[in-house]
Parts: sequence; C-alpha cells; structure tokens
Amino acid sequence: MGEMGRVLVLGSTGYVGGRLVPLLLESGCRVRAAGRSIEKIRARPWGDHPNLEPVVADAFRFSELAKAVMGCDTAYYLVHSMTKGIGDFSDLDRAAACNMVEAGNAAGLKRIIYLSGLGEDLEDMPLSKHLKSRAEVGRILALGQAQCTTLRAAMILGSGSASFEILRYLCERLPVMLTPRWVNTKTQPIAIRNVLQYLVGCLENEETAGQILDIGGPDVLTYAELFRLYAEEAGIRKPVLIPMPFMSPRLSSYWVNLTTPVPMGLVRPLVEGLRNEVICRDNRIRDMIPQEMVSCRVAIRRALQRTERMALDSHCFDVGDACIPEWAAREDASYAGGAEKRISFAARLQGDIAEVWKIIERIGGEHGWYYGDPLWRLRGWLDSLLAGPGLKRGRRDQERARIGDALDFWRVVDVQEERRLLLRAEMRLPGEALLEFRLTPHWENVVEMKMTASFMPRGLPGIAYWYGLYPLHMVMFSNMIENITQAAGMHLYEAPRKVNSQ
Repeated sequence: MGEMGRVLVLGSTGYVGGRLVPLLLESGCRVRAAGRSIEKIRARPWGDHPNLEPVVADAFRFSELAKAVMGCDTAYYLVHSMTKGIGDFSDLDRAAACNMVEAGNAAGLKRIIYLSGLGEDLEDMPLSKHLKSRAEVGRILALGQAQCTTLRAAMILGSGSASFEILRYLCERLPVMLTPRWVNTKTQPIAIRNVLQYLVGCLENEETAGQILDIGGPDVLTYAELFRLYAEEAGIRKPVLIPMPFMSPRLSSYWVNLTTPVPMGLVRPLVEGLRNEVICRDNRIRDMIPQEMVSCRVAIRRALQRTERMALDSHCFDVGDACIPEWAAREDASYAGGAEKRISFAARLQGDIAEVWKIIERIGGEHGWYYGDPLWRLRGWLDSLLAGPGLKRGRRDQERARIGDALDFWRVVDVQEERRLLLRAEMRLPGEALLEFRLTPHWENVVEMKMTASFMPRGLPGIAYWYGLYPLHMVMFSNMIENITQAAGMHLYEAPRKVNSQ
C-alpha cells in the first residue's frame, strides 16, 4: 500500500471495526481509532500498536468528531444507532451523518468509506425502517466534499456477527420453528472475510471513490435454506419449519430475542428487514477488487470452528457503552444531588491477593455468581421478557475480563489488575447501576475485599426498585464474599460486614 495520510475508523470497537483496524495496521496504515472510551480501544489486542492513535469521538458530539477527523485523509464510517435504545435510531443516524459531513468539510477530508445495507425500495415491498435509514445515511454522506464510497451488504456471516448469532441460536435451540413469511425471502449473504477485503480494497483503489457498490457472496438462497445449511455444517438435526404467514415482523423479533442473546435493539430492525429481498444487482466491485469469494457453507464452517475455539476477533456483543457514568465518576455522592443509592460489604481475607483476583475476574458466565445462581437466572429470564439481554450472552473469555466485554447482562467498564473490577448494568432497570469488586492489600497476606452496588434511580419506580431489592443485597453480598473466599482457597480473617449504605 502506497504512502497515504492517517485513516480514521469510526466504530473501531464494533464488530466490523474491531476486525478492520488490525488489517489496516498490518498493511502499514496509520490508524486513528475512534470510540466513546479510549480504555475500551486500548483493551483490544491491537490497542498498543505503534501506528494506532486512540481518540474519544462520539458521532453525536460534533466537537469530538471534528477533532477526530482533523488531519485524516480517509474515514471509515461504521456507525449505527440501533443498539442505543433511546429515541428513534433513524433520527440519531441522520444527526450523526450530518455531523460527519460538517466535520469532514471543515477538516478537508478526501474520502469516506461507508458500510451500508443492501435492498431496493419497491412500491409493493418498501424497505424496512433499518434499511431505509442505512440508505439515507449514504445519501447524506455523499453530500459532503469528501468522495463517499458506499458498500451495500446483506447478511454478514462470521463468528460473532449478529446475523450469525441469530442463525446459530435459532437452529440449535429450536428444533421446531414457527416461521413467518420472511423465511422464504431470498438473500445473498457475504462472509466477513470478503467484507473486510472489500473495505481495505476501497482504500487502495481510487476507482471506487464516489461509487455505490453492492457486495455479496456467491450464493443466493432463502432463509429456510440457510437454516438447513447451518444444521448440516453444525451436525445437528435440521429444524422443522412450520409456516405461520400471519406472524408479524414485530412478533418475530420478540421470539428471536427470547431465543438468542442478540440485543433487542439489533434484533428488531434486523428481523423487520428480513422481508426485503437483498440480492446484488450490480457486481462491478468484483472487477475493481478481485478476490476469492467464500461460499455460505464455508463461511458457516469457519465461523463454527472459530466459535468452538473461542477465537473471536470481535463480536456483536462488543457494542456497548464502556464509559463510567458521570454520576459515579466522583467519590462525592453529593455530586449526584443526593439521589445516588449505594450499599457496600467488606471482609478481610488471609492469603494471596492474586488467587482471590482470579476468582473475581472469572465471575459470571459458566462460573456463575458464587451465590444465588437460581435468582440470577430468574432475573435474567425476566430481563429477556422485557427485551433486555438476560444472561444469554455469557462472557467471551471465561477466565479474563477486558474493558468493553459483555458479561451476562453487565458490561465491564474498568479493570485494574488485582485491584478493581467494575461492571455497568445493561439489563432493563428504572435507573443506572454499577457493581464493583475492590481489593486492598493490608499487612502481609491480608486483603480487604469490598463489594459495592451503586444505583442512580429514575423517578419513583427507581427508588421503589432499590429499596425492594435492599434486603436481597444484604443476604447476597455477604454470602458472595464468603463463597469467593472459599473458591480462592483463602481464610476469612474478618467476616463480611456492611460498611456503607444510603
């Protein structure tokens, strides 16, 4: 790759961005990786690369975006708002795209490379809200001075992609499926490997500048055929499909959310878009950026192999806010106007601090929560009913926690080795919640372990929720500390005691 200016990647810790950045670095690019949390970027395997510059940039904050774009020649726009859960995602995406155009014009940006969705807006079958929004963003980005390359893709098949996770969980958990009309819609999936090669190839090939290009794999098939193909590759019984033509996309999204760990914010727009036939009508890019196209069968096989080995470079669950809330960023509780609620338990343990840290760091997922696992599962089930993530996501790495990782219905927002693990709740709540584990060494072989739950209630429902769970916190925290101590093979030097509550 020839000499070129710095490349900005917006959405660098998302599913596609998390795989694109290391490819760009390997090719010799100087990459400015943008996200809402620098710590989350630095926690990626490529986060300390010498050619990487992490920056804080939220596409909805023009001042941050303008600083991120300054000095860059090309920007990859891998931003969407479907998982935010606030407002109308199409309005948010429109606002973010307008910010990008203004920031790009001010900085003299030369090119934008945007990954969009495939599909045609037909009179008898209009595009879904999600696909319309993706197309609108492309039109807005093309209004700027920078030449915009728009790549339109259908379903992306790869380990950890939202589409693959939905496919995997539906086939493996539902031997019998009540299928809506969209199960017979034709689609042209593309392997993540091919998507990444097209994205990198657009940077190298000026011919793609200012173009709208369709990208798809070699196979065109229905979703029913895709289900059967997955079952063959996974070595499981092919699902029995029972047609239910009157099942609405909204109803479909609810049972998909209950069955899979993919966030409802992604499930609903994706499922609503399944009614639209998504087939490439323009194959010019195959001549511009020639590459070996991966079949659906091979893409599924490779994704299954990587999933089994837990060798996932990025995951759709990576999308989440890994920032510590402002109300909790200061120790002074009065900063939150006295509204913050908190309860803490502490105990002193005798033994090696490294051993107890190992147990704390592996909490959740397959290892459970060290006390009251049936209650945690019940809370997860209720959360799934409310269209939350529930406990279905588990955790990617069962032994190590990394900033930005999903952990059941929590998000890891801070990790300080042998000192602190801080989790931010992503379950449905009438407020915001944090759960902290903190270790403090005292004299030789004595460690204080402290567990703190912090909550910023939203109105009276939030206050009622906090005080309703208060007795349960009292029981669970002391028992969790005792069981963590036992699992670490340590001696409980001083029993758990409540040290702070409000």
